[in-house]
Amino acid sequence: MKITLHSPLDMHLHLRDGDMLKSIARYSSRYFAGAIIMPNLVPPVTTIEQVIEYDKRIEEAIDGDSFERYMTLFFKNSYGYDFLKEAEKYIKAIKLYPSGITTNSEGGVSSFEIDDLKETLEAMSELGLPLLVHGETNGFVMDREREFGSFYEKIASAFPKLKIVMEHITDRHSIKLLNEYENLYATITLHHLYITLDDVAGGLLKPHLFCKPIAKRYEDREALLDVALKAYPKVSFGSDSAPHPISSKESLGCAAGVFSSFVALPALCELFEKHNSLDNLQKFISDNAREIYDIVPIKKEVTLVKKEFEVPKELNGVVPMFYGEKLDWSYDESIGS
Repeated sequence: MKITLHSPLDMHLHLRDGDMLKSIARYSSRYFAGAIIMPNLVPPVTTIEQVIEYDKRIEEAIDGDSFERYMTLFFKNSYGYDFLKEAEKYIKAIKLYPSGITTNSEGGVSSFEIDDLKETLEAMSELGLPLLVHGETNGFVMDREREFGSFYEKIASAFPKLKIVMEHITDRHSIKLLNEYENLYATITLHHLYITLDDVAGGLLKPHLFCKPIAKRYEDREALLDVALKAYPKVSFGSDSAPHPISSKESLGCAAGVFSSFVALPALCELFEKHNSLDNLQKFISDNAREIYDIVPIKKEVTLVKKEFEVPKELNGVVPMFYGEKLDWSYDESIGS
């Protein structure tokens, strides 16, 4: 049994920088036609020059793979229309982080008053630049995404022409918002379709499954599965693959992030087949994103086969999701050769 995916896209990807970028970039570029690249480097990507230079470093790291980089800027509330008019030649979206809420998000937004964000959001709305949001408050960790919902409601109402993507949603309340506001969209990760908080901390702690937003309850996972498996048009796949060195994961102060890019497509095949929804995988992994972002990705076919695939315990010093486990699907042997 085989399935061929046409131009699979990852609409939320961390490629990091430096040695880590060089080590892990091809685990995305070999199997995806393109990805939205996150800007939370140190320092964050806030200028056109930084976008261009980061894109060049990614191009070098992927070593000739056919892979489109949809670059982003780290949100600042002082981006004016003229700056963004020039920047839109090089970026696909702007990513908003609440300050200090996740990896390398210091310098993010600390005030969520509309007047404080108005200059940038008005310019984005005029130019048609999507706003990508890491939607969490600083409240109790299990309630952070739900609490952030009021901000989504506020900006969706204040800027009805602004396309807002709720990134890596984990909570069933976020899905409710999708149905209530025409300009709200969402990405869903692989790991949040598979795990709950029990898988992370219900027995021995599993640091390589620790992420932000943290995995939630069973009913939240079921709500995510429902819209993903049906390929609901307002959701698309975004891995939020976020590699960290083993020393940063297996330590006090464990870093948040799941490295999933390498196993994403085989694991999604297994999940969608299990739920008799393989016919919807193409929409979830590519077609919906094309519509949401108004993009035409490069042509790239990735074939997977129903064949046992043992996931390596580490890849260049990074531990992938499902490490040491066996998946039912694997990449066609010719892929990446």
